[in-house]
Amino acid sequence: MGRVVVVGSLNVDLVTHVERHPKPGETVLGSGLQRMAGGKGANQAVAASEAGATVVMVGRVGSDEAGSAYVARLSALGIDAASIRVAPDWPTGHALITVDEAGENSIVVVAGANASVALDDLEVLELVGPGDIVLVQLEVPLEVVTAAVRRASARGARVVLNLAPYAALPPDVLALADPVVVNEHEALLLADSDAIALSLVVTFGAAGAAWEGDRLTGPVVDPPEVLDTTGAGDAFCGALSAALAAGADRLEALQTALAAGADAVRHFGAQRDPAL
Repeated sequence: MGRVVVVGSLNVDLVTHVERHPKPGETVLGSGLQRMAGGKGANQAVAASEAGATVVMVGRVGSDEAGSAYVARLSALGIDAASIRVAPDWPTGHALITVDEAGENSIVVVAGANASVALDDLEVLELVGPGDIVLVQLEVPLEVVTAAVRRASARGARVVLNLAPYAALPPDVLALADPVVVNEHEALLLADSDAIALSLVVTFGAAGAAWEGDRLTGPVVDPPEVLDTTGAGDAFCGALSAALAAGADRLEALQTALAAGADAVRHFGAQRDPAL
């Protein structure tokens, strides 16, 4: 069984709950304020670990209490945090999240130390090989994403590229990923670009997901059970990568990923028990 090496972001999520999301220029009252572990990279690393994978996390935190607490959290969950570096002149990344009564979220990300992730942070990729999965998203500098994909592929590792938040990447980078993972909105943006993903997974929320010609629906979650959709896509990507690292075929990996995404909406926060 290969490892899952995640190159990505670590954010502290500041979460409040609202009756409904505000319109432009409008103020609404929030209920409570929670500090939770988040960031697409770390969310996916935790999901992959929960799905049974051996996980390595690559990224940066600030030299603040939030950053040290986050590294300690990941280590306690069994994730190899040795490749998480401290950026002394940066704060740890944050995300400001509002969740409405239907469990839908609105998110503003402040990159912080995630913006300082550099090419020399990718040293651990010299050790990957066939059987390993390198999982990347786009909350760190795009030159780092591009380099990570190319280096991992050159060493025989399989790349899973979550094209979120959407940005244009070189065509060869998209072509190296197996698969590129996008939601419906990101799929439209990709379709409007000149780039082509040779292996593409599109997620449809409660309606399931499709990997090229294979489409599956996931477990049904009754509306009263939906507490928070934050991180559901990250749970999907992490579990998908873990399944692929374990040797699952396309349909098995999709089923595992859909189950993880369905489970994620049943708890508050992007990660299970996410308090920092």
